[in-house]
Amino acid sequence: MARSQRKLTRSARIGRARSAARGARRVWPYVLMAWERWQSLSPEEKERYKKQARGYMDRGKKALDAQRSARPPRG
Repeated sequence: MARSQRKLTRSARIGRARSAARGARRVWPYVLMAWERWQSLSPEEKERYKKQARGYMDRGKKALDAQRSARPPRG
């Protein structure tokens, strides 16, 4: 059964919320540093990074499509 369709008990929901909060507290300083670095970039550098990210995204999509087409159909 998919994770989103499961009924969670109250204690399980609280445990997940605590875990998510702990993770958010741990990652927050890195997010803040990345944001500050992004804000300090020139518009040309920002555009270069965006172009690079689009290239990575396109490459990933192509790899997923190739993997899906190589897999035999279910059923």
